[in-house]
Amino acid sequence: MYLVPVGEEDSEVMEHLERELGGLGGLGARIVGEERIPAPADAYDRRRDQYLARSFLRLLGAYDGDRVLGVTDRDLYMSGLRFVFGQAEAPGRTAVISLNRLKWGVDVDMFMERCVKEAIHELGHTFGLGHCDDPGCVMHFSVSLADTDMKSRSFCKCCAGELEGLMAAEASTRRAGSR
Repeated sequence: MYLVPVGEEDSEVMEHLERELGGLGGLGARIVGEERIPAPADAYDRRRDQYLARSFLRLLGAYDGDRVLGVTDRDLYMSGLRFVFGQAEAPGRTAVISLNRLKWGVDVDMFMERCVKEAIHELGHTFGLGHCDDPGCVMHFSVSLADTDMKSRSFCKCCAGELEGLMAAEASTRRAGSR
């Protein structure tokens, strides 16, 4: 899995995510890019003072890793929503999280925990997981920071089982394609 800084880089967050996500799904995590990548100019909406999240997914598609997680300081939105903490291809390879709102009103430790939760959540979508009704599951949809703070960084039993099956199917497909 590649971690790609987009916009102003927060090296402390990037290194924390690299450590915390390294074991997720056996993918390993590695920060790529000698320099930060600029946010896609076509994504900026001046009226909203926000960036369209799906433009970041297109930008990240240029990387060839199994999974690519963009990490940006830009405030993101998607059509029909005032803001999003992140977005992912579901299923797919690319995801992005925004640090912008995750910083609000908390100390560094809680901020870092929010970053990990949102990263795992978006990466879960890349494997094909949907949102979960269990408010403690990392795949629960966060409408607010309170939702993010309440959920854990773990998958509930149901989502963990589904993820295991999805990852096994993906690995099988990959093996079959390399023959």
